Formats: sequence, structure tokens, C-alpha cells
Amino acid sequence: MTVSHEAPRLIVHLVQQLDVGGLENGIINLIRHMPAERYRHAIICLRDYSAYHAHIQSRGVEIISLNKREGKDFGHYVRLFRALRALQPDLIHTRNLCGIEGQLVAALAGVKWRVHGEHGRDMNDLHGTRLKYQLLRRVLRPLIGHFIAVSSDLEQWLIDSVGAAPKRVSHISNGVDSIQFHPRLGPPAAVGPRGFMQDHAFVIGSVGRMDEIKDYPTLVDAFLRLIALPHPAHQRMRLLIVGDGPQRAACLDMLTRAGAAHRAWLPGERADIPQLLRAMDLFVLPSLAEGSSNTILEAMASGLPVVATAVGGNPLLVHPGFTGILVPPRTPELMAAAIADYCRIPEMGARHGMRARSQVIARHSLPEMARGYTAVYDALSTQPAPSRAILGAPPA
Repeated sequence: MTVSHEAPRLIVHLVQQLDVGGLENGIINLIRHMPAERYRHAIICLRDYSAYHAHIQSRGVEIISLNKREGKDFGHYVRLFRALRALQPDLIHTRNLCGIEGQLVAALAGVKWRVHGEHGRDMNDLHGTRLKYQLLRRVLRPLIGHFIAVSSDLEQWLIDSVGAAPKRVSHISNGVDSIQFHPRLGPPAAVGPRGFMQDHAFVIGSVGRMDEIKDYPTLVDAFLRLIALPHPAHQRMRLLIVGDGPQRAACLDMLTRAGAAHRAWLPGERADIPQLLRAMDLFVLPSLAEGSSNTILEAMASGLPVVATAVGGNPLLVHPGFTGILVPPRTPELMAAAIADYCRIPEMGARHGMRARSQVIARHSLPEMARGYTAVYDALSTQPAPSRAILGAPPA
């Protein structure tokens, strides 16, 4: 048997920033489960990174922050070019609209293999139809060796709207660590401030970056509608939203003005997400757009039923009447009704949560996800590199 002594190839993952979030967790999980003898990794953040994922550096993963300013910051292109020239990666993997311009910089820096992933749409282009973003993707398309979509919805959009050739698009579902994320084994942990978990609390929870596209004010609105009703079961309700971002202050203000701040806990970023999920009775995701939500998968692995908006890849994960309930986006009254069902009928939540965990174990394992990405990276090395030119380049 011939033993290969080829050094592991370096992959650079380009992201907006590295903090609490489904996309970020997915990258870390991918790195942890890919064959270390074949690939090593670095992460370049357009903005910065928090301590939440800094532990990955102990695995030899370099993290670089470009410290991109808000709005136009042409200097970050120069900083990205210099970082790529210093790292000399074999492959770059950009993600979402914020990272796609890195494909041009990577081509100019001599990065041979280039992959772009779509994990969900931008707040300014919820349906992927805005002309200037379509043109940007189409112009950069010839530079991209392969596309990865985390949902069939995004896969079809890349083919139909961006014009990517079907053979250059792979749908790879997100995976979840079903050992780390598991159902509670006893009574819920006493999390939160004093008194938060008292009176047999029914905890409505969510995890994610609190930015506009996640639309957490709709969840807060639904919660306030419920606790204003006289139904005795509603008096047990508590709200737990884990994560930070620009909408956190607005949500706290809504709760304070309604006199309900003592019944909610918005702790910001936390490193103990698995434990906090096990303190919840129901997971709710009110987002306006999604790819394939890692946080939904983590909640399902934790044995939780899910109420989510019927956007993006959510309908592929949440099966109404079986593992959860889907509602239209920006409909706090319908979201409140779905939450009330689980609060008033606890056996339904237990049944849906058990089915949700079984679904995750069967269809969303981390090793399976890692095999899908590894296959894409491996296959690129057997193909000619995509053109470094844009104008006049052959169509994808």
C-alpha cells in the first residue's frame, strides 16, 4: 500500500464575523469533523470575532479579522488580498452575499480553487430578486468553481436566478451534534435571574443573532399578547432569547414598557447554549428568511418542538403537526396561537420533541455533512481551475 506524504491542503473560510450564530457554529462543526490529515483551516472575518469560538484556535486554526468598517470600506479589499497572499491557501470558501466579493480578491491573489456557499438571504434581498445583487452574483459566477446550498430552496435559486450550472451546485444539509445537544434528563436547570424559573415555568426560547432579519420583536410581541390573556396556563410563560445584536435593546424596551421584564431573560451571548436549550420547553424562530437553520436543528436534537416562520428551508425541517408548527412571517397573532397550543397541551410538545430528535439523528448527522463538503473539496482538485478573468470568461 502506498502511503501519501502530501501536506494537508489549506482552506480559508471567509465570513462576515465569528460569534454566536448558526452559520458560525456550522463552520466550526465542519472544521472539527473534516479529515485533519487532508485539510487544515483558517478563518478570515470581514469584521471581527468574539471569544465564543476562539477555542478553535487551539486546533491550529488561525483567525484573522479585517476590521471592515460599516458601509463602504475599500481598504478591506487590500487587507483581504494581503492576508490571502500571506496564507497562500489552496482553496477559499466564501459564504452569502457579504462574502461573495472575496471571490474576485481571491482570484487576483492566486487562490486556485474557489467555493461559494449560500446559507440564507440578506435582509435587503429577502427573496433573492434584487437586480444589483443578482448582477453581482452573475458577474462573479465564472470565478466560482462550485456552489454549495444548505437547502433545496437555495439550490434551485442558484440555478434559476444566478444561472449556475446544476453540475456546479451541491445541496448539503446542515448537521448537528446530537450528543452535545440532547434532551434534558431530569428537571429543567434553574437558569436565569432569581425567580425566572419559578411556578413551573413554561419557557419559550430562541437562540440567534438579534439582527433585523431574525425579527425578534415579533416573538416579543407574541409573548406579550399571550401573557396579557387571563388563561391560567399563560401565567407560567417565560421568554428566553439568547444572543446579541442591534435588536436586543428594542426587545428589552418592549418588555420593560409592558411591565413584563421580570418574565423575560435576554442574557446576550452565552457559551452554554446546550444547557440553555434544555431549560426551554419550546423553541421559536421568527426570522424573515432562512437557509437551513442550525439553531432549529440544535433545538430539535435537544428534544424541543419548534414554532418557526414558513420561510426558506424551515418547512423542510419543521413538519407541521409532527415536529412543530409553521406560521407566516411577521404574524405575531398566529405565532402567539401556536405557542399557546404547546403551553396548554404539554403532551403535544413532548411528542413533537421526541419526533424532532429522531428526525435529526436520521437525517442531519455531522459526519454526513462533513463527508458532503469533503467530497466537493476533493472533486475540485481534479477539475481545471475556474477562469481568473470576469469579462469574456466562459459561462458557468
